Amino acid sequence: MVILASGSATRAKILKKAGVAFWQQPCDFDEESLRYEVPAHFVYHAAMGKMRACEAERGLETPLLCADTVVSAGGKILRKAKDEAEARALLLSQSGAEVEIITCMVYKSVRKTFIDLSVTRYLFDPFDEAELARYLASGEWRGKAGACMVEGFCKPYIREVVGYESCAMGLTVEKLLPWLEG
Repeated sequence: MVILASGSATRAKILKKAGVAFWQQPCDFDEESLRYEVPAHFVYHAAMGKMRACEAERGLETPLLCADTVVSAGGKILRKAKDEAEARALLLSQSGAEVEIITCMVYKSVRKTFIDLSVTRYLFDPFDEAELARYLASGEWRGKAGACMVEGFCKPYIREVVGYESCAMGLTVEKLLPWLEG
């Protein structure tokens, strides 16, 4: 059993599909307080900040799993969109571009700590304007880094991919599984 310290439905689905017993309980950490401009630095410090907050709140009686994911295009961090106009701008910066999705996850128990920083690189074809409008209207982009959904809207536009899809979805489960206890 592990506590998934994240409210992400996608992370929960990844663990469920992998057969991992977990209890989902987000912890409170203010990512907005971080001032890192390098995407890998930001995601690492966000994941570690979440872990420190969760450990202080809950201890390690049950192992903790924290993660953070960012989307980067042109070396810039593409955060979660606050509204539809911002989601459109974020997605247009990815249309026909190379995009990196970076996930840092931290698993910690009384006996061990595992930290992984993984990158999945995508080369997207240009997005179809009508499909983009439908995706924006659906609201599925809400809560997604860069408004990007590689398992959904972005999937038909993937020209090339290097890395794990699970990393791009928020939890590199293939690397996590060997570290889990029990």
